[in-house]
Amino acid sequence: MTISEYNFAGKKAIVRVDFNVPLNENGEITDDTRIRGALPTLKKIIADGGAAIIMSHMGKPKGKVNPKLSLGQIRAAVEKAIGCPVSFAPDCAKAQEEAKALKMGEALLLENLRYYPEEEGKPVGIDKEDPAYEEAKKEMKARQKEFAKTLASYADCYVMDAFGTAHRKHASTAVIADYFDADNKMLGFLMEKEVKAVDNVLSNIKRPFVAIMGGSKVSTKIGIIENLLGKVDKLILCGGMTYTFSKAHGGEIGDSIVELDKLDVALEVEKKAKENGVELVLGCDSVCCTGYDFSTFSVKPGAQIKVFPSNAIEAGWDGLDAGPESRKKFAEAIKGAKTILWNGPAGCFECDDFTAGSRAVGEAIAEATAEGAFSLIGGGDSVACCTKFGLTDKVSYISTGGGALLEAIEGKVLPGVAAIKG
Repeated sequence: MTISEYNFAGKKAIVRVDFNVPLNENGEITDDTRIRGALPTLKKIIADGGAAIIMSHMGKPKGKVNPKLSLGQIRAAVEKAIGCPVSFAPDCAKAQEEAKALKMGEALLLENLRYYPEEEGKPVGIDKEDPAYEEAKKEMKARQKEFAKTLASYADCYVMDAFGTAHRKHASTAVIADYFDADNKMLGFLMEKEVKAVDNVLSNIKRPFVAIMGGSKVSTKIGIIENLLGKVDKLILCGGMTYTFSKAHGGEIGDSIVELDKLDVALEVEKKAKENGVELVLGCDSVCCTGYDFSTFSVKPGAQIKVFPSNAIEAGWDGLDAGPESRKKFAEAIKGAKTILWNGPAGCFECDDFTAGSRAVGEAIAEATAEGAFSLIGGGDSVACCTKFGLTDKVSYISTGGGALLEAIEGKVLPGVAAIKG
């Protein structure tokens, strides 16, 4: 069943959305992107003559009530965005009366799902090494099913529209689907778009296919990199992981971030790229600094900034961005691409002194997109780069899911999708 085909008239739909929006100290939303992303689905339910029961998590309360992470803070904003009355249930597991009282054409927002440990389904207060852990895990899984069954009891149908959590087998993202038949569970509009975007990149490839992987560590991206080596024509590796590759070849990297236990992994990536006929593109120079504060994303007073070859950085200097020659190299590699995937920045873009690398990548992607390429941007930092550089309307698709997108790219089945599609 697709959401376009389904008629919600006279039905209550429980919808898993991702309203884990950032709030300031006054509890005000600072970025409503995730709320806007769910609107097509929510408005379709209301327009059909149905009612929407909205559920989400916010932050990491770790199974405990935390007023600072209450979804009650965003009820008014959600009501304004949808354009219909939105009531609030202060306990998501005891909302039977609120759900029963809900009228067609209205919505009900449930309190933070993660106030209950059953949502994530992980044993609380016990280490994995503890002999009793397996029994505790088994008990929690049973409790998770009951929690999901309770949520399901509020509605006639279920809509999964939270791509950002689709890689988790949580009560609200996957287990709940077991309590609805195939004709009454479906992906929302946002989920459909996300799944299609990933499919465009991994299955419906137009060549040349160029992937850009950034970030600080090889270890966090190795599964994705290995999967991409069998699909892409060019793979650009940038960001902090650059220095693990430089070090693997005996280069001097000063005080730059490095994973000394992953030098062999870096060499293996280079070997596999060659075996697969993939052009591996690495930076050749770096913008370095003698004093960078990673906690405030700022250059310390009196610190110096200088460009070094990426394999000849002097002691006391920290590589923080792609240098001018690297930027030209990346832009040239992206030029002419027909399918593009970007995940991870080329440097510490949060500080204006080190934005040039990520900006060069983003602008090259925008130019290729204008010439007909399909470009998918995913991961919080890459999305933040596009926003910062004013490129959000110049790429094909910006994914709302970081971890989910990465696992999909890695070739893993997402529980939130499998629960609907079977």
